[in-house]
Amino acid sequence: MSVTHYHFAGGDTGLWRVTVHKTLVGDPLVPVQGLTVLESPAAPMPAHWVLRGFTSNARYATRSEITALRTTQEGLGRATARCAALIPIRKNAAWWALAQDERRAIFEEQSRHTAIGLRHLPAIARQLHHSRDLGEPFDFLTWFEYSPADAGGFDDLLASLRATPEWRYVDRETEIRLERAGLQ
Repeated sequence: MSVTHYHFAGGDTGLWRVTVHKTLVGDPLVPVQGLTVLESPAAPMPAHWVLRGFTSNARYATRSEITALRTTQEGLGRATARCAALIPIRKNAAWWALAQDERRAIFEEQSRHTAIGLRHLPAIARQLHHSRDLGEPFDFLTWFEYSPADAGGFDDLLASLRATPEWRYVDRETEIRLERAGLQ
């Protein structure tokens, strides 16, 4: 997989209109009305804040999990996916002090993170963006897209993930729900 850089710009306007902006734990982001997601923008964007991340290889998934995710998930940008969510997350120092195999054990064997996500595919598409290596204020930026009819399933997905042992390591999380701008 090639590395692709993305910028999430929160401002007064955007390609996505913010419907919910809440801080679950840690320092809040400045509330915004719109969000634009751009792949490697050529020029600075007018925004109250910009979060950067990049797509990369799966860090904690096994080959069978990667195959299941790729064959089940539909792509981003579907016409029916008029709703989206950006969920920036930072994990605490205790998480990063663990070895890779210890994080994997918490992520999947204990928390069943991938299995929870698979239950909600193909209705909810997602893309993980890594930010920690860029010196950003969050470790991960998770982007989700889904249809309005699947909003309840998205709520279930978030509740299931947040109830896992993995979430004990989260020390900053913001939830920004969106709908395509211009839609009523």
